[in-house]
Amino acid sequence: MIDFQKFIKSTTFAIKGIGSMIKSENNARIHLLASVLVISAGFYFQLNLQEWLWISLAITLVWILEALNTAIEAIIDLVSPEFHPLAGKAKDIAAGAVLIASIFALIVGTIIFLPKVLLL
Repeated sequence: MIDFQKFIKSTTFAIKGIGSMIKSENNARIHLLASVLVISAGFYFQLNLQEWLWISLAITLVWILEALNTAIEAIIDLVSPEFHPLAGKAKDIAAGAVLIASIFALIVGTIIFLPKVLLL
């Protein structure tokens, strides 16, 4: 049987986590602004279904990896308050994953929006 109270409680925690990430992480706020701008541009240019799917994938991928990066950094700061080379390496790799996703999103956005902007 599905326990809807537990589901609502866990969803509330997840939303709280997203809010905490946006409040504490400058890059998350940059991603939020970029997401709003890209979605707005998508409506302006009347993207088709396939274009929306690619844009949605790119935005979601960046957000997922930013959340994981933030969680990894928080865990590392908890268990290794003093600098340790392996802690630094883990943080750098997690940040690199966000960078890779951001580059992918930039490529997708360029492929979709550049031809539309050039027609203006």
